[in-house]
Formats: sequence, C-alpha cells, structure tokens
Amino acid sequence: MTMPVSHVTVRVPLTIRRRPGRKTLVSLGFGADGGRIATKADPALVKALARAFRYQKLLDEGRYASISDMAAGEKIERGYLGTLLRLTLLAPDLVEAILNGRQPEGVTLPRLLEGVPVVWGEQR
Repeated sequence: MTMPVSHVTVRVPLTIRRRPGRKTLVSLGFGADGGRIATKADPALVKALARAFRYQKLLDEGRYASISDMAAGEKIERGYLGTLLRLTLLAPDLVEAILNGRQPEGVTLPRLLEGVPVVWGEQR
C-alpha cells in the first residue's frame, strides 16, 4: 500500500540584492502596523539551515540508515554533512532570528560550523 503524498508550497515574497562581496535577501513582508518591513537575512546561513533540516528530516523518515549512507546518496562529504546536521541543534529562537535576519552579532555560518554548545542557553 502506498501512502498518499501531500505537498505544501510556501511562497515568500523576497528579492536578492547584490552588495559588494555578498548577496542579501530582503523580505517584502508587512509589519504589524501594515507598513512594509525589510529583513536582511544571510543567504548562506539560511541555505545551510534549510539543508541541515532537510537532511535531518531524511534521517528521521528512515530514507537513510546512517550519515555515511546519506553522504554517499547525496554525494557530499560525510564530515561536512555531520557538521551541517549540528545546525539542527540550534535553539529555536536563534533559528528564527537567523531566518528573520536578526541574529546576534557574530553569528555567521563559519562560526556556527566550528561548533556550538548543545545546551540552548549557552548558545545565546
């Protein structure tokens, strides 16, 4: 028996602005007062988080038995995959801040890939 597949499509109006040395995502959302607000999220950090949570979901669903199997299946280096998966251990409010472009100063992808404490309180 095949399980029905459901899909969810999320559309987020945004633009990518090119700045010297980097690209910046600017959300075209609206604030509580109805005025337009611009959010600047680090595209590399957002992309890494999205990949990390996707890979974690694949593991949780049992599509891959181990990180090694996934690395081979996804054609990426095992060490990098393990490092990326650690991003799923970030505190939910920190993930939200990153996605909204409001992460604390110094929270960058290279710094997060170096390693973060597992305890959420220590991450802040």
